[in-house]
Amino acid sequence: MLDTHCIYNGHLISIYEPAVTFSNRAFRYGDSIFESIRVANGKIMFLKDHITRLKLGMTVMRMNLPAEFNTENIEALIKLLLVKNHLGRDARVRLTVFRNEGGFYTPETNDISFLIEAESLESEGYVLNQKGLWLDIYTDMKKQLNKLCNLKHGNALFYVMAGLAKTSMKLDDCLLINENGTICEAISSNIFVVKNGALYTPPLNEGCVDGIMRKQIMRLATTHKILAFEMPITINSLMNGDELFLTNAIKGVEWVGQYKNKFYTNRMAAFFTDKLNELTRQE
Repeated sequence: MLDTHCIYNGHLISIYEPAVTFSNRAFRYGDSIFESIRVANGKIMFLKDHITRLKLGMTVMRMNLPAEFNTENIEALIKLLLVKNHLGRDARVRLTVFRNEGGFYTPETNDISFLIEAESLESEGYVLNQKGLWLDIYTDMKKQLNKLCNLKHGNALFYVMAGLAKTSMKLDDCLLINENGTICEAISSNIFVVKNGALYTPPLNEGCVDGIMRKQIMRLATTHKILAFEMPITINSLMNGDELFLTNAIKGVEWVGQYKNKFYTNRMAAFFTDKLNELTRQE
């Protein structure tokens, strides 16, 4: 059986080699930030955007940024890991940065360590779901609006609770609401509503994660002269929409088939999936 490897602070190690201690701050306090990165058709997708977002998040969380922490170095480490783990042309990569141990709630240092993991994906490129998702709104908790709400940080209990609710309600996903009562995102995705050929998505001040795929969809919309608006999304927005789709860096686009008694089509979701796959084939 082949050993599986990860990269810890730039060094290739076995995943069975102890590297993270019980006093790790990501484990104790969720004091971490991460990126989920897609490799599609052998290409590391949107890595520059991922590293830019990661650096911004580290700045917000007052983590020290090492000089060697740049797109070129991270790309080389990811490629090394993909080869070492004999992964195919499609994979999921997770890059986690955590503050070094020491202190209780108040850290003793702002220096960081990082971990890169990778696993294979069965799909070739981005594949649109054949059956539309069935979803509803998670109402037990609301997402707080603060300087952390746009980040992908390790303190994810809000999303865990929404995931438990999704399972108990036998749904494919849940939409999340912020403290203003408007819809900001899904459990691990951004949300787009399509009405009369135009896109509508919550702005960042509504509390959604600053999604990498969200950014690509907005770019593609501009390129193909599709109107795109950032505005608060309400239940009325859902009920009046022609389409509803979710986006994240790994899956690309997922179309929603049903919310309550409202049914949706998927023409725009299919269009963007095709355009994303075109990007995987570009040099």
